[in-house]
Amino acid sequence: MRTNTRPLAATSSLSAVRNLGILAHVDAGKTTVTERILFATGAVHKRGEVHEGTTVTDFDAQERDRGITIFAAAVSCRWDGHRINLIDTPGHVDFADEVERSLRVLDGAVAVFDAVAGVEPQSESVWRQADRHGVPRIAFVNKLDRTGADLDGAVASIRERLGAVPLVVQLPIGREDGFTGVVDLVRMRALRWHDDTCTSGPVDGALLDEAIRRRRLLEETVAELHPDALEEFCAASALTERTLVRALRELTLSGDAVVVLCGSAYRNRGIEPLLDAVLAYLPSPADMPPVRGITGGVEQERAPDPAEPFTALAFKVAATTRGRLTYLRVYSGTLLKGDSVRDAATGRIERVGRILRVQADRHEEREEAMAGDIVAVVGLKAARPGATLCAPDAPVLLEPPSVAEPVVSVAVEARRSTDTGRLAAALARLAEEDPSLVVRSDAETGQTVLSGMGELHLEVAVEKIRRDQGVEVTVGRPQVSYRETVLRGVTGLVYRHVKQDGGAGQFAQVVLDVAPLEEVGFEFRSTVVGGRVPQEYARAVEAGCRDALAEGPIGGHPVTGLRVTLTDGATHAKDSSEPAFRTAGRFALREALRASVMGLLEPVVEVTVTVPEDGVGGVLGDLAARRGQVSASTAGAGSAVITATVPLAEFFGYASRLRGRTQGRGTFTTRPAPLAPVPAAVADALLTR
Repeated sequence: MRTNTRPLAATSSLSAVRNLGILAHVDAGKTTVTERILFATGAVHKRGEVHEGTTVTDFDAQERDRGITIFAAAVSCRWDGHRINLIDTPGHVDFADEVERSLRVLDGAVAVFDAVAGVEPQSESVWRQADRHGVPRIAFVNKLDRTGADLDGAVASIRERLGAVPLVVQLPIGREDGFTGVVDLVRMRALRWHDDTCTSGPVDGALLDEAIRRRRLLEETVAELHPDALEEFCAASALTERTLVRALRELTLSGDAVVVLCGSAYRNRGIEPLLDAVLAYLPSPADMPPVRGITGGVEQERAPDPAEPFTALAFKVAATTRGRLTYLRVYSGTLLKGDSVRDAATGRIERVGRILRVQADRHEEREEAMAGDIVAVVGLKAARPGATLCAPDAPVLLEPPSVAEPVVSVAVEARRSTDTGRLAAALARLAEEDPSLVVRSDAETGQTVLSGMGELHLEVAVEKIRRDQGVEVTVGRPQVSYRETVLRGVTGLVYRHVKQDGGAGQFAQVVLDVAPLEEVGFEFRSTVVGGRVPQEYARAVEAGCRDALAEGPIGGHPVTGLRVTLTDGATHAKDSSEPAFRTAGRFALREALRASVMGLLEPVVEVTVTVPEDGVGGVLGDLAARRGQVSASTAGAGSAVITATVPLAEFFGYASRLRGRTQGRGTFTTRPAPLAPVPAAVADALLTR
């Protein structure tokens, strides 16, 4: 890695960058918002439409066929002297892992909500994901031109369902089909659109009184949350524009409130003020704290500075006609074309052949990438999503994005035996690009099993193999991933591991208590006193217990929901070792689980079904037949919304069944729910298959 000696006029250049994502429920309009941003900034000269398959970010053939975003796509544009690196994320629950990896590297986000539906299930899920990552957000209430659009109703759902404090900074001009513009409550001006042209003018007529009332409400809410704003409000009974903008930005960055804007992306209304709000309220890389990593067990920090040692996180890998692209968020330092980088986890040194600024499926060659950039590089052969790439002489390991556990599996095999090798290579490439896809070989049947986040996720993966690799694949019926759990544990289980076969022997004795844990997971603790089991051996026992969790005694499913306590043990002066205690821990827990009362857990989804009133009875009956538990049902305007939890194993094929029962008028959305116990009769049937 060549040393960059460029002086740091860094803060000014970093302050002119925004790295943000577009988050929302499927069909809320994320991709259309992205398209209009690209059009407004001049990055494209023709507006793309989702229904026509002409959008920039939904460039994959499957995305255009299905009309939804499947893969997170990065684009870049410029607005008012700033560079905006933008990632359009999927909205379907099956592709939540794409959202997770994107959020890990973003500084801010725009959450898009449907003005009719408000906060929908996946909107809430991605909002919670952003909460976990501490990503500041602003909200854009889209589709105000639709019949039934209601800004106040959507804002109320943000407050109630997300627990956020919405700060509405715009007032719509006109309703539904008559929506023509917005009143900017911060600057008290009216913005109107006609033929893609925005004009600004004074607020007058009947709008003025309502705008004054809403501006006052905005000032009062901000003053309650921001100390400096409160001081000015108490002194002058009003807030200046400068104070209000500063307070809105600080409240956004702290996560104490969310700025709410509105518009209609399809009609190209509201995009310019949204871009202004991105620059005004969302953070730049210069606003972010130094990224933290580990080197040799010691925590280190890398500031967002081009002069620091190079540090980046790979968050996406894709095979393209240009080669294997590795998408990076650069946190510190400068990367030049031809530089060598270290994969901090594996120690492997690789050379960067090319650096590309990404525009969905189009790319622009660059000579360098600096702190704050999101780019793709060509030349890395082994780096996986989540890998930390750093300067060879300054290693540091960043925390990778978390990867969700797969919940649905299918058996796959090549239709022609001559394609078996090509199928194996294609599956390996898929798993490399998408960590939420897992490929394994079933030890009992010898089948190749592909596991993922849902039916659609697996369907897309199989279709990708067919289209990209030309391999015809036979797919078996999906199987869900069950878990085993402890219903009633055991205490005082003694296990002694002794092995003597010449040379140094092995000796370890452990005493375990096993008890149920109220939540999903595994907890280990040691209460041994008097040094009977040294701490390093206790850690080895824990590692052995974790090994034993891979297969439970009922049906060989992974085990969760238990607490293991090491209460006693014994050692041998010569023959005890960490491997011996790890082995003892593994076999002791296996024996303890066989002696415990065990139960099965199954993945469950929360489904929200919108159905015409005349189809409610049939839908409720079908949900009951699928072991569904209805939690809510509301009716209005000729339709009903039913919310229920349904075991994933019973949910396959629901889309076609719902279409049949409602003449194609019913729609549904899903999101994961916590694991639930399998009823005894169902469990017995599963185990006797």
